[in-house]
Amino acid sequence: MPKRILFILLCLCSIHLTAQERDSLSIKNGIENPSILSTHHFGIFSSRLNTNFKYAPPKETTLAFNYTSGNNFQPFVEAYFPKDPAVRERLSQVIWHDRQFNFIDQDITPADYMNIVIDAVIKEFRVTANIPINARHELTVTMRQYLITKGKNPFSYFTSDQNIEWFHSNVAGGEDPFGRRYYGLNQVNFTYQDRNGNTLNLNNNAFFTGGFEVSHYYYPKLAINNTRHIYVNFGTHLGWNTSRFNASMDVGISANAVKKLALKNNYELNFALGTNLLRKNIINFKEVIDLGNNPYLATFEGQAEITKYTKKGNYNAFGINYHIQSRYNKKEEANYYKLLGKWREINGGWHNGVYTLYKHLSSWNFIYTYGTPKYKLTFFIKEDLEVNNAPDFQTGISLKIPISK
Repeated sequence: MPKRILFILLCLCSIHLTAQERDSLSIKNGIENPSILSTHHFGIFSSRLNTNFKYAPPKETTLAFNYTSGNNFQPFVEAYFPKDPAVRERLSQVIWHDRQFNFIDQDITPADYMNIVIDAVIKEFRVTANIPINARHELTVTMRQYLITKGKNPFSYFTSDQNIEWFHSNVAGGEDPFGRRYYGLNQVNFTYQDRNGNTLNLNNNAFFTGGFEVSHYYYPKLAINNTRHIYVNFGTHLGWNTSRFNASMDVGISANAVKKLALKNNYELNFALGTNLLRKNIINFKEVIDLGNNPYLATFEGQAEITKYTKKGNYNAFGINYHIQSRYNKKEEANYYKLLGKWREINGGWHNGVYTLYKHLSSWNFIYTYGTPKYKLTFFIKEDLEVNNAPDFQTGISLKIPISK
């Protein structure tokens, strides 16, 4: 009898040690994406929200360094917004590029006016600390900074004008479909006048701190965590925008869910859905640039990620992410605005600087991560399939490391 008990105890001990070994190899906490937010020329001035596809708070405080580079190009375009309801009704009956509106003066033909031109490679530098509070709560603190550049090689190899145009000319898209060559390659032209007469202007090598963000995430303990391997979290967010163009506070909420599937041969599959809502400029500390008169930005993301664990306990993960964000301006204005640009000189896209402010912005993101117990290194590319050039193409790299035990 004692021998049988000893045998059972040894078996249980072996099972326990094996389980501990497997847990030690399970260094992956759901889908740990870098910041894949676009370098949109309005978005960089606000505290937009990243989704959170983790199962639980990290076991230790981690620090993430993100660098991303995006090519933004939108030719000069002007827009008139008639104030007369009768004029608005008349223009709404005509497709936008055929509308006739002659502004004389504010007494005869009252209208708001704006213009914009964006031509730059925008680089974002983001540092984020993920701080576990306990088994169910996490705090993240982020600082984001931006650099406006011409995008010359080798520092912007994948996002420079010349390489994007080479791709269009030799691989896909056709010869210069949006007028980059007409306006000139590798230059900075970043100017926006809002409908209140305020002007935003950035030159080559302009560098500024976009702001700071604090987020709190709650990971509830649910029965589906163990029975279905489905994990959810809810976030509350506060953003402090510090640029001179948009000194303000934003607030937001988010909800995310991840489904985990353990496969054979050390493979793992995760599916995730997330949504968030940001209230921009809930407090303005001074007069700010009108960066879209829609006060809310809503985002939806879906992602699938396949992971392969190595014999040493590291992993390789490849994810495909779809991201869609609501419009910056109120939809009804698109029914009556009048746009003016150099439509005769270039093939297309001359209207995008204003036109896309009234459209949902969507992109596909392709993300690769190599993870170890000591660090996680991630690369991603973002492709704008709507071809609104805000940005046209974007790449990024992230390094995440633990800083406490």
